[in-house]
Amino acid sequence: MYFDTIQIICIMKGFKKMNNTGKKDLEKAPRIAIDARMVNKSGIGTCIQHWLKDVGYTIALGDPKELNSYNNIPKHIPFISSIYGYKEQFKFPYRALYREKPDILHVPHCNVPLFYRGKMLVTIHDLTHLVYPEFLPFKLVHYYFKFIFWFVSKRADKIITVSESTKRDLLRFYKMDESKITVIPLGVGKEFVKKSPIEIDYLYDKFNIPRNKKILLYVGNLLPHKNLNKLLEGFSQMHGRENCRLVLVGKAFDGRSKATCEKELGIEEFTIHAGMVSQEDLVNFYNLADLFVLPSLYEGFGLPVLESLACGTPVVCSNTSSLPEVGGKVAKYFDPEDASSIACALENSIDDKGKHNDEIVEWVSHFTWEACAQKIKAQLCALYKE
Repeated sequence: MYFDTIQIICIMKGFKKMNNTGKKDLEKAPRIAIDARMVNKSGIGTCIQHWLKDVGYTIALGDPKELNSYNNIPKHIPFISSIYGYKEQFKFPYRALYREKPDILHVPHCNVPLFYRGKMLVTIHDLTHLVYPEFLPFKLVHYYFKFIFWFVSKRADKIITVSESTKRDLLRFYKMDESKITVIPLGVGKEFVKKSPIEIDYLYDKFNIPRNKKILLYVGNLLPHKNLNKLLEGFSQMHGRENCRLVLVGKAFDGRSKATCEKELGIEEFTIHAGMVSQEDLVNFYNLADLFVLPSLYEGFGLPVLESLACGTPVVCSNTSSLPEVGGKVAKYFDPEDASSIACALENSIDDKGKHNDEIVEWVSHFTWEACAQKIKAQLCALYKE
């Protein structure tokens, strides 16, 4: 009784208390830093934006101008550098970060600071560079990522992967303790909702889309693993394609003339290059579409699948990597290397809009950024206590 009283008095006076097992004072909130340089990049940037709002970081590293709107984070450390490569290693603000004494550094991708000695939580989104090295421009790039992922597997205290597929790939390429890997799915933004026909009608005139045609939608880029050429080939084999238009959304299609393969396949008049669009236009495109298609050979997660479903538009996508995890039973699948399989999936799903709405809503409800942030918090707290 006397010993308990002494402990209580010490806590009230603000003394740091250690119990007999040497555990940290649970009253002290952990100081968590995050490398937020990629906050305005597509893909990973979307994740970082939501994590900055909801996880509860105390320190953010990145461009002060880009971090200016995140007033909920007390300390911003300037860190302006290209992503990947040796330069970011030498520009990393080691001294400035050490002065802030963070308990954990969260690195949201594989490009960890090689000379940092504090605790690290690392998020791995995909291993595209290892799974498909033939798509890389130089062998040196492959060796760089092979080393970086190996370093992460050895150095990270905890690892988050965004899908079971990415976790399997990581364990396939590296011998490591599986227990330090946790799968935390991503979420879908609250802006991705169903819209009324009046709200999306302007898209027809803005992008010169015929009103009497079925709309197939692709959102992405031209990287080889996105497999766009095979989609175009499959679309060319689709029965009834003359009553459809394939709309291609993404920066890669800004001011780009129709690809040679589109002309060779005879589908030039059936494709529309919308280019890079605003977030509002993107949400409305998902609503306008009769069917969303994602033909990727590999995806670490595949956010567009969830975004389309959240807007009430059915999805057909590849049966590879993480996509069956994200699409579940509400999406339909095809073999991404078989154009006839793609064509068949398009034909069988083009009239599916409006069907299975309850199942889609229920499925999408499992993927929220709030839940994602809470699970990351749990991992940070667990690591802090170790």
